[in-house]
Amino acid sequence: QLQLVESGGTLVQPGESLRLSCKTSQYTLEYYAVGWFRQAPGKEREFVAGINWDGVSTYYADSVKGRFTISRDNAKNTVYLQMNNVKYEDMAVYYCARSSFYRSQSPADYGFWGQGTQVTVSS
Repeated sequence: QLQLVESGGTLVQPGESLRLSCKTSQYTLEYYAVGWFRQAPGKEREFVAGINWDGVSTYYADSVKGRFTISRDNAKNTVYLQMNNVKYEDMAVYYCARSSFYRSQSPADYGFWGQGTQVTVSS
């Protein structure tokens, strides 16, 4: 089954930083937009950040603008989410997925979801 693999989730304190990675060895990601989403217990899955196939166009949820940065290294077939100044409300399972749509923030436009990586924020 084709899917992406997320990694990098861990326990962090408020204000700290971490970097999530999303990659696959099953196909090339470079022709697709990739998005990061998150889901906290009891909540809907929500869009966090996205990046177009060429890495030029990036887009963010208002809640993470200025703190999170999405980037991609097509040579490594990997997309990253740099999370700075993490807050309690960032605690969730983070997922990545690919899309053929331009700048979409809707989970319905994404597929090949990974299993997720847990980000826990605690002092």
